[in-house]
Amino acid sequence: MCGIVGYVGHRRAEEFLLEGLRRLEYRGYDSAGLATLGPDGRFHTAKAVGRIDNLAHRLAECPLPGTIGIGHTRWATHGPPSEVNAHPHYGYLPAGEPRPVLEGASNVPPDLAPWLAGSSDEPLVAVVHNGVIENYSPLKHKLQAEGYVFRSATDTEVIAHLLVRSLRKLAARWEEFAGGGPHAWLLAVVQDAVARLRGTYGLAMLFRPWPDVIVAARKGSPLVIGIGREEHFVASDASPLVGRTDKIVYLAEDQLALVTPHRLEVTHRELGRVEHHVHDLPLGEADVELGGYPHYMLKEICEQPETLENALRGRLNDQDATAKFGGLNLTPQQLGAVRRIILTACGTSWHAALVGEYLLEELARIPVEVEYASELRYRNPPLEPGTLLFAITQSGETADTLAALREMKRKGCPTLAICNVVGSSIAQEADGGIYLHAGPEIGVASTKAYTAQVAVLAMLALYFGRMRHLSFEAGQRIIAELRQVPQRVHQALAVQPQVQRLAEKYAHATNFLYLGRQYNFPTALEGALKLKEISYIHAEGYPAAEMKHGPIALVDPHTPSVFIMPQGYVYDKVLANVEEIKARGGPVIAIASDDDQQIAALADDVIYVPQVPEYLSPLVTIIPLQLLAYHIAILRGCDVDKPRNLAKSVTVE
Repeated sequence: MCGIVGYVGHRRAEEFLLEGLRRLEYRGYDSAGLATLGPDGRFHTAKAVGRIDNLAHRLAECPLPGTIGIGHTRWATHGPPSEVNAHPHYGYLPAGEPRPVLEGASNVPPDLAPWLAGSSDEPLVAVVHNGVIENYSPLKHKLQAEGYVFRSATDTEVIAHLLVRSLRKLAARWEEFAGGGPHAWLLAVVQDAVARLRGTYGLAMLFRPWPDVIVAARKGSPLVIGIGREEHFVASDASPLVGRTDKIVYLAEDQLALVTPHRLEVTHRELGRVEHHVHDLPLGEADVELGGYPHYMLKEICEQPETLENALRGRLNDQDATAKFGGLNLTPQQLGAVRRIILTACGTSWHAALVGEYLLEELARIPVEVEYASELRYRNPPLEPGTLLFAITQSGETADTLAALREMKRKGCPTLAICNVVGSSIAQEADGGIYLHAGPEIGVASTKAYTAQVAVLAMLALYFGRMRHLSFEAGQRIIAELRQVPQRVHQALAVQPQVQRLAEKYAHATNFLYLGRQYNFPTALEGALKLKEISYIHAEGYPAAEMKHGPIALVDPHTPSVFIMPQGYVYDKVLANVEEIKARGGPVIAIASDDDQQIAALADDVIYVPQVPEYLSPLVTIIPLQLLAYHIAILRGCDVDKPRNLAKSVTVE
C-alpha cells in the first residue's frame, strides 16, 4: 500500500520528494510526511494527515533544507491516521543512561563517538517503511525495557530504534569491516537490525552521521532505485522517476542498497555484495499524466482499445494458428503435461480469473479451479502431478497472492504470473509469466488491467487448446476474433453520453443488483465491485438464475437490476429473469447486443454494445459498467481515483 520516495544528490530534496509522493497517491494513503537532513546536521520534518495538498501547504510555509531526504504516504495499519503516526519515524538513543554507554566498547570510531554519546532528545536515524512487522510487539517490549522511548503507535518505530541499538552494539567492531569500504560497517548495522524483523518491509533510512547516504532494504515490498547524474532516487515503484531518469534498478528480495550521489552498492543479506542490473525505465510522461482527462479512471477506461492492442501485440501466431508467449519458462512438453490449472487472485483479478475458468475449460478442455489467494495460502489442497498455478495480479505486490504463490511453490507446483508491473515481487518469484503491457494504472479501481487480464487468459486458452484438441481452422477463427476486440471496445466506449444520462437517473439509488450468466456472471461481479469501490453504493453481483434463490427479496421500485445479457446460448433464460424482476416492480437496466430486437420492450433502459463471440463478450460488456460506476461516483461527489479506505497495491494481509 503506502509509498516511499528518497533523494540524494545536488538539488533540494524536498522538490522531488513532494512530486514523487503525488505520483504515488494512487497507492492509497491517509497521511504523509518528509524528512531531510540539512546542512546543519539535523533532521527537518514535515507531516500532515489527509491529502498531499495538506503537506504541500506546510512545506510552502516552512520549506525543508537539504539535498538528501526521504518521504512517505501512509495507509494506517498500526495506530490511527495522525501526525504522530505518520512517517518518517525516528530512532533515538535510550533515555536515562550515562553517556557513553556502548555495551563495553572502548574502540568506537572517532567520527561516530560524538553521536553515540549525544543527547537522547536528538534522533540518530530516520526511517520510512512499507509493509507490516509481525513481531513488533515483543521487539517493542524488549526495546522499552532497554530504555528506548516510543512516541507513536506504529510497528515502524521498532525498526528505527533497532537501528540505533545495532549502531551501539556493533560500534566496537567497526574495524572488522574496514576492508569492505567506507560504508561496509553501516550495511552490517542495517543487516543486524533487519535480521530481527519478521514480516514484510520496504525501507529507506537516513543516518545523521552519514549525511550523504540513503540505505534501502527490501523484503516482500518493492523498491526501485533511479540512477541519475550525481544524484540517485529511491521509490516504491517507477512512476515517481519519470522525467527524472531513464535508468532504474529493481531491488530483489532480501537485498539492501547503499545509495550516495555518486554510487550505488547492492548487497544481499546472505550472499554479500551482488551485481545490480540497470534497466530502461518503461514509462514516459504520458503514462503518468492525466492527458486532458478529468480523472485517471476515465483516462484508463478510454485507453482500453490501446491497452488491448498492446496485450495482443506479437502474441498471435497465424502460421500455427495459436498464441505464443516469451516468458513462460516451461517447455512445450511440460505445458503439454498440464492436467489441471489453479488460478489464484484477489479482487478484480479474481473476477478476471473466473472468466479465465470459462475460457480454459471451453477452449482447452482443462479442469480449472479459481481460488481466492487469501484462502489458498491457508488451505492444503491436493496437488496431483500436472497441476499448474497462475497468479493473476495488476501490481505484482498483492500480499495474499504472493503468499499463495510461495506456498504452491513450496509444495512443488510450477507457478506462472499474469502481471502488469515489470520487476514486481510476484514477477520475480514466479517460475515464469506474462506481462499485460497495460501501462501504469493509477486509478485505484482497476479497469484497463482487468480487460488486459481477460485478453491474456483468452490467448492462454487458445494456446492450451491448440496443444490439445482445437483444429487449425478453429485457431485461425479465434485469432481473427481476438484481433477485432480492440475495435469493438472502441465502439463500446461511444455509449458514454448515454451512460452519463443513465447515471443521472440512478445516482440516488442505495442498492444495485448486477445479474449475468456464463461468461457474464464474472462481469456482474466486476460491475458491482466497481460501483461499490468508487461510489460507495451497496451492490451485489449474482448469476442471473440465482436471483430467484434469495436476492429477489431485495427487488423493489428503488433497487435497479443491471442485466448483462448479450446474445448467446442462455439469452432466453436471462430474458425470463428480466420478466421476473419487472413483475415485481423493479427497474431494469440491460447491457445488450446492438442487434437485440426484444429487450427494449422489457427493460427500462438499454445500453447497446457491439456483438462479439460469446466467449469474448466480457471485454465489451464491462465497458458501460465501468462508465456507469464512474459517472455515478462523480455525481455523488466521490473521489473516483482515490476512494476512501482503499489502496491500489494491497501489501498487507
